[in-house]
Amino acid sequence: MRQINAALSITLDGVIQGLGRPDEDTRGGFTHGGWGGKYNDEVMGREMGKGMAKPTDMLFGHRTWTDFITAWGMRTDDNPFTAHMNAATKYVVSRTLENADAWQNSILLSGEATETVAKLKAEPGNDLTIIGCASLVRSLHAAGLIDNYTLLIHPLTMGTGTRLFDGPAPMTKFELTDSVPTTKGVIIARYTRR
Repeated sequence: MRQINAALSITLDGVIQGLGRPDEDTRGGFTHGGWGGKYNDEVMGREMGKGMAKPTDMLFGHRTWTDFITAWGMRTDDNPFTAHMNAATKYVVSRTLENADAWQNSILLSGEATETVAKLKAEPGNDLTIIGCASLVRSLHAAGLIDNYTLLIHPLTMGTGTRLFDGPAPMTKFELTDSVPTTKGVIIARYTRR
């Protein structure tokens, strides 16, 4: 059985929206996009690189997958993250997407997320990593399907924006398995579900 790992950048008040660039996710009138870039450093790069050290497949919601095509799918640089993202098998959960041909190595999982991902998780294969995808993470968390979280906790508050758990989340206990502070004040915390 595969494990599902969620990796999310998050503020102290739980916001995960619009990390990468100002226009990344403006839903709800969010105007603080691009907040994460100034916190990148060598420590963060090294720690995130550990996730590329073993084979893993990616798991995306429709919206994030579409955004990542723009951010990663068209790049041809020598960034190791580019090579990893383009080479990985990418499963896209969607009720509306007709196909996943827009980005190499992408496979469409049509239907309800919890059902299709539960079936995929039960199959043999590489573990699955989710980057971002708040609504997908919330759905899979509620169904007890997420095994591990890597949270990049940024030292700021937003006041507005999409939060990791907007509303009640089911009671779930986690064990801290590792934590690393970066030179810019981000705490990279890894948790495993008990």
